[in-house]
Amino acid sequence: MVSVSAVSAIAAPSAPASIRPSVKLPAWLEVAKPRLIPLLLATTVAGMALTAAWPLDPRRLVCTLAGGAMASAAAGVLNCLWEQELDGRMQRTSRRALPSGRLAQRQAFALAVALTIASVLVLVLGVNALAASLALLGLCSYVLLYTALLKPRTTQNIVIGGMAGAIPPLVGAAAATGHLGWSSWWLFSLVMLWTPAHFWALALLLHEDYRSVGIPMLPVVKGLQVTAAAIGRYSWATVAISFAGVVALPSGGWLYGLLVLPFNARLLQLSGSLAEDPGDPRRARNLFRWSIFYLFGICLLLVLARTPLASAGAPAALVAAAFHLAPAGAA
Repeated sequence: MVSVSAVSAIAAPSAPASIRPSVKLPAWLEVAKPRLIPLLLATTVAGMALTAAWPLDPRRLVCTLAGGAMASAAAGVLNCLWEQELDGRMQRTSRRALPSGRLAQRQAFALAVALTIASVLVLVLGVNALAASLALLGLCSYVLLYTALLKPRTTQNIVIGGMAGAIPPLVGAAAATGHLGWSSWWLFSLVMLWTPAHFWALALLLHEDYRSVGIPMLPVVKGLQVTAAAIGRYSWATVAISFAGVVALPSGGWLYGLLVLPFNARLLQLSGSLAEDPGDPRRARNLFRWSIFYLFGICLLLVLARTPLASAGAPAALVAAAFHLAPAGAA
């Protein structure tokens, strides 16, 4: 749902170069944007790990993740439907299933409706009404708030519209406890602050494509230097709020606080490098890739901090193991 429309194939400004190997998906699966779903589910699980109810029983966990995945997929299909004409005019997206004619609009709409209904049923019957309502709110935020209202009108589209991608941690907390504690709102805020730096790194790579169709992304309207400076500010804000996880966790906060240091250092290093030369696509691509790994890493650290070993206070083995999560140069 999120900014994380960003995780689709990437092209360099003049001669497109994919950020990942191109994999041809069936048309019905492509419009569901399956590459976005794992990160949304990771933040859902992290939201659960922040509650005293962790770990959840397997049935509730599976229902939450299945319902969340279907809501995200439905949002992806509706996004593709809404932007079909725009996608057809952009170099990066012109070969997608809908603009290329590989999937009919009627079929895509039926798929979106079926996924939405299935998501709500699974979450209401298998989890609770609050989790279902939040998942539906995330879907509507992505399609109506970000895609339809903000994206074509303002450079702050992803700052506000990033709310859609920040809702899964609330879904996870609601699934675990039936209510939203302050720790779930902390993770919501962290994802909100992480999103602009993540997405604008992608926008730097695609600014000419966005310019060609009149989408007011920040690099298009304000330029590369202003965008890089904004990325730096949001990176620092993300790092600052990330440390609140030490007290947001019911247990294991010491471990999380220690292991988050190399992740934060690498994020600041790459955003600083980008500020030195905002026009270098390699620097923007490195930051974009790391930002994805960063959020996955935060979620993994939150779960790791709630393991019995962490709660028992066995630092040496856990610290040594977790530091291997960060690639060389992350410290």
